Amino acid sequence: MKKILTFLLMAVTLLAISSCNRGEGTGGRGTVEGNVFLVLHPDDNYNLDKDTVVAAKEDVFIVYGNETFYGDDVETDHTGHYVFKYLRPGTYTIYAYSTLPSGERVAVSQTVTVGNGETVTVPDIYIHDGKAYGTSIIRGQVYATYIDKNGNVLSTGPAYGHRMYLQRVGESFPCDDVRAGLDGIFMFQKVTPGDYIVFTTSIYNEDEIPLVVQKTISVTEPDAIVEIPDRFEITLKP
Repeated sequence: MKKILTFLLMAVTLLAISSCNRGEGTGGRGTVEGNVFLVLHPDDNYNLDKDTVVAAKEDVFIVYGNETFYGDDVETDHTGHYVFKYLRPGTYTIYAYSTLPSGERVAVSQTVTVGNGETVTVPDIYIHDGKAYGTSIIRGQVYATYIDKNGNVLSTGPAYGHRMYLQRVGESFPCDDVRAGLDGIFMFQKVTPGDYIVFTTSIYNEDEIPLVVQKTISVTEPDAIVEIPDRFEITLKP
């Protein structure tokens, strides 16, 4: 009886080991390889131009099947290339991290299926970094009618140097302010998605009581230049 129980226990153990060996992971002859590229989002770039380079010395992670944690990680070489070897047949997810200006990391992944002894090339992974990553620009223009102390019009044109303010809807104070350029163009950089009020001040009567002129604008996605459709029209004294 003991021999039978021992035999059954060994059979169950071998079956369990055999079952485990059929899943994704190491111990096979498959290979997964690919390349990672780094997209840089520099600050003070008013066209949101990006620079793409190879992601050298970047950590790359592999997840075996449906597991919730990575099974292994490697570092890319100087060309941005990485390799995972000795994989059993199955499905694998490969990922690397983009970094937001706040320091938060966002995984960028690709999933592939590996056959027995097969070498699979993963589609290129593009990760992002830089102070402007994940943000947008709000762009507008302000024009002024310049008057003298008697209210006579002296000239009209771009309100060079005039201060513009940005405030998120629902908040009590501005989150940014800039001055308009020579052509009256102003830009707010590194704006995250949301609803905003853009406003400035204008003198509108003989008592020089300031008038707040404002427009509401929505930023619906990152990495976009959001244009304020109508320019600001204000009255100033030179």
